[in-house]
Amino acid sequence: MDIFRQRIYSLRKEKKYTQRLVAEHLGIKQPSYIRYEKGESEPTLANLVKIAELFDVSVDYLLGRE
Repeated sequence: MDIFRQRIYSLRKEKKYTQRLVAEHLGIKQPSYIRYEKGESEPTLANLVKIAELFDVSVDYLLGRE
C-alpha cells in the first residue's frame, strides 16, 4: 500500500486540500485519514471509491494499477 499512501498524499497536496477536508468528505475523523497517508491503515472499499471520486482519479490509479 506504499503507492496508495504516496498517491493520496500527492493528490491532496496538488489540490491544496487539508487532511481535515478529506476526512470530512469521507465521513471519518482526521486521525483515521492521517493513518491512510502514513500507511498504518487501509480504507474500506467504500472510502477508497470516495477518495478516487474526490481526487477525480480511478481506484486502479490509487492502487498503482495504471
